[in-house]
Amino acid sequence: MKKPVKLILVLVLFLPLVTFSQSLPTTMHVVEDAYRRAQMEGKLDSSVSFTIRPLIPSKAFKTDSSHLELSKWIDYTGIKSENNKFGIGLLPLTWNQQYNSTVPYGWNDGAMIPSRGYQTLVTGGFYAKAGPLSIQLKPEFIFAENKEFEGDSRNLNLGAVDLPLRFGEGSYSNQTWGQSSIKLNLGPVSAGISNENLWLGPAKRNSLLMSQNAQGFKHFTIHSNKPIRSYIGSFEFQIIGGKLLNSGFRGFPAIPKDTGWRYLSVVSVNYQPKWVPGLFFGLNRSFQSYGSKLKGFKDYFPFLAPFEKSKDQANSSGSDEKDQIVSFHSRWLFPKSHAEIYFEYGLNDHSYNLRDFIMSPEHSRAYTFGFGKMIPFKSREGQFLQFNAEITQLSQSADRLVRQAYAWYTHFQILQGYTHKGEVLGAGTGPGGNLQSADLRWVKGIKSIGFQFERFVHNNDFYDAAISDLDGQSRRWVDFGFAALGTWDFNHLLLNVKLQGIQSLNYQWQLKNYTPGTYYIPENDLFNFHGEVGITYRF
Repeated sequence: MKKPVKLILVLVLFLPLVTFSQSLPTTMHVVEDAYRRAQMEGKLDSSVSFTIRPLIPSKAFKTDSSHLELSKWIDYTGIKSENNKFGIGLLPLTWNQQYNSTVPYGWNDGAMIPSRGYQTLVTGGFYAKAGPLSIQLKPEFIFAENKEFEGDSRNLNLGAVDLPLRFGEGSYSNQTWGQSSIKLNLGPVSAGISNENLWLGPAKRNSLLMSQNAQGFKHFTIHSNKPIRSYIGSFEFQIIGGKLLNSGFRGFPAIPKDTGWRYLSVVSVNYQPKWVPGLFFGLNRSFQSYGSKLKGFKDYFPFLAPFEKSKDQANSSGSDEKDQIVSFHSRWLFPKSHAEIYFEYGLNDHSYNLRDFIMSPEHSRAYTFGFGKMIPFKSREGQFLQFNAEITQLSQSADRLVRQAYAWYTHFQILQGYTHKGEVLGAGTGPGGNLQSADLRWVKGIKSIGFQFERFVHNNDFYDAAISDLDGQSRRWVDFGFAALGTWDFNHLLLNVKLQGIQSLNYQWQLKNYTPGTYYIPENDLFNFHGEVGITYRF
């Protein structure tokens, strides 16, 4: 047995332990969804926004006890020590598997990659606490068959973004720090170094600025670990400075890019008015620049700069070497009705001044809108029928005809785009992508069974710029997906399954055997089976 494994076992068996909770990884979405449902039921504190994640449930919901059944999936319970300050415990072991029969499909899968064939991710580790210091070690190990598929050598992203269609020409394997962190926890604030996936905004399927679509990246962080209460309401916040890396896989034609790392600075603030329980307002602002261009305080904390370009000399002259994205969001929770409604509105290219924004608020805009409703079964306590719907619109508005804003997540100064290791940090639909999603489920606590329908339009901005309709027939690339979903817990075991069929119309905007002058154009349609199986075991 290797020494590190022996050391962990000895510590678990013999150190005095306490009951404590580490952060709830955004990659454990089935548990996170169950917490959110519990809040909609009115069982959890309604001042927690669910717009800055990962959460630390033991701190965020400390005054509630109804979440204890859920917390067993992220807590380690041991023998209480006299001072309640020291402890160590094993984290749940998770094994995620994914399969695509024909082409890559799927997002919000963390360190997994877009891949055809079988793919697997394994993660586990331990959590330790010593006074205000906490250490969470949760590495991830990934393997993908990464098989060839139709059109895998094409470059279909307008160049200015690091989104390879295929990650190399053979099988893919990787190991990352995963959901690991070292933090100091001082009252309602935590600060430290982390590699955890982050999620900003209220959306469930697509978040404009930060989601679990790409693998986690190394970053410094200072954030609230629970709502900070004041006379006017409660606040949550997070500030990060992170390091983004290139994928190392280039499309065709190859585009010259700075091969160095990129610096990402993000600030997120959320406010819950005291007078309107359940209502939240938030702001997210991110800046990206090449690491080689960092020179001083303003470069490391660019979010302190004015919003208006006219008041920022570098932006006003067009000589800035940073890429900014900003979004505003709101969520309104109705515990008595077991419902919620939310939206996020973002700008990929901020306005020159307030007048410019008022005249053209749709310039470079994107948005996500969604709602959820839980209908209780009168004869079955704790059981609900849950409906969720969400719309994401990333393609440009008609304003592009007057002033081109280019695709979301792309920028002429940062040619890799808003990406890390070849995947978008925000919405998994990617540049120019639009999604309509709806699901209906039976739920009880963490258990759920249901169905999901999605319509996904790929990169409409590329379509509008590079492809025109022929003979009156649309060549847009549209996917229709229908999935069966299920989550069930068996004592120490948690199982989640997704079985989805996707029908792609005009795959990669390609046509087969097209003859100019003919009215009928044979479509390039494909069917793909997408399967996900996740197994989590708690010790």
